[in-house]
Amino acid sequence: MDGISIVITTLNEEKNIGALLDSLIIQERPYEIIVVDSNSIDSTADIIRSYEKKIENIKLIEARSSRGGGRNIGVESARYDYVSFIDADATASPDWIKNIRKYKYKYDVIAGTIITSGNKWYRTERLKIYHNGIEVTHPSANLTYSRDFFLKMGGFDQSFITAEDIDLNIRAVESGARWAFCRECIVYNKARDTLLGFINQAYWNGYGRAQLSFKHKNIRAEYFSEIKNIINPIYFLRNLAGLSGYIYGRIKINGIQYSASE
Repeated sequence: MDGISIVITTLNEEKNIGALLDSLIIQERPYEIIVVDSNSIDSTADIIRSYEKKIENIKLIEARSSRGGGRNIGVESARYDYVSFIDADATASPDWIKNIRKYKYKYDVIAGTIITSGNKWYRTERLKIYHNGIEVTHPSANLTYSRDFFLKMGGFDQSFITAEDIDLNIRAVESGARWAFCRECIVYNKARDTLLGFINQAYWNGYGRAQLSFKHKNIRAEYFSEIKNIINPIYFLRNLAGLSGYIYGRIKINGIQYSASE
């Protein structure tokens, strides 16, 4: 079937989910939208239900889950043979699905372009990781997988707090995935709008990198690319918060391993 299943996970996204759904319901058909809500305590689920009543191809699933776990649930419920992931606080360009569809059947993984808006001070470039010449840090805010290929790999590793998309991409490369980068497949996301939110994001990204370094010991980030930003105070804060999260993650992981070995 030529359709595409769009999978979204949500948790307390009442401020953003309406804009995302508005950007999706105008996409080229056929498609379906599957939203897995992790028991939001705000009006997120109610907003989704209001769209579900009006648009026949929107489905809400309520299940307490991690980000990766929620996406796995969404893929399992998908009826189409390609699955596109997008974040709840993002919006899609009008031709997002149309452009993704051009790459179907030729590739197992299709990574798209992400354009970040919002507070300019907190728009930082991601710290990239390459594996076998492929950038595996393409985030799941704009990432499409063949459903069969995704399921054969076992989906997202639900033990990851963050960086579950990088882990998935690494395993895809190692499984021989056919990769494509779709420059015209555009998604818009927002930078954190407060310094605390920015630091918190960097901290947990660092924790995710610790999980990655433990699971994939042969993977190394391009840390030298950060040298040019060493005097930039925002990059310095990000890297300091990320390093703190990384150190905490390594200590916690080693502690778990030590307890398991007793």
